[in-house]
Amino acid sequence: MNTGHLYVISAPSGTGKTSLVKALIEKDPSIRLSVSTTTREPRLGEVNGRDYFFTKKEQFDRQINDNEFLEWAFVYGNYYGTSATLVKNSINRGEKVLLEIDWQGAFQIKQRFDRGMLTLIFIRPPSLAILKERLQKRGQDKIGVITERLATAKEEIAKSVNFDYVIINDDFEIAVSELYRIINSS
Repeated sequence: MNTGHLYVISAPSGTGKTSLVKALIEKDPSIRLSVSTTTREPRLGEVNGRDYFFTKKEQFDRQINDNEFLEWAFVYGNYYGTSATLVKNSINRGEKVLLEIDWQGAFQIKQRFDRGMLTLIFIRPPSLAILKERLQKRGQDKIGVITERLATAKEEIAKSVNFDYVIINDDFEIAVSELYRIINSS
């Protein structure tokens, strides 16, 4: 039986993780992006079941109690989790599965998953100053939230030493190529 592989991609908010993942999947449509569950409200243009499974906190709590998540975390005032069943079924079908999650979730999975079937990838910004510019330009957050995200980014970057690979997203096309190379070499 052909077993798949799980790739966990983590990055500070605003680093370009989602854009990199989108470009990677366009380059290699065989990669399956796992859709996380969240209690946060959808952003403009986000679709339930495509971008996230949007749910209420009470339902999320039930899913935690029923051990339905491979990992879950409380991030920026909302809960996020990954369905254990969806991920395991995809891997059992031999698929390459990609998770976009924070470092807390990556470490939870690292403790629960066979290392031969797991690769952890961290995306770093070129600098905190550039990250601040990116967060301001995307226009989704107020200055207080941006300040909080920058402080959190420093902590997240320090955790990157525990990942298998670190990619600096300075040049987008080079970062996509590096990500593609890592996923197609394991």
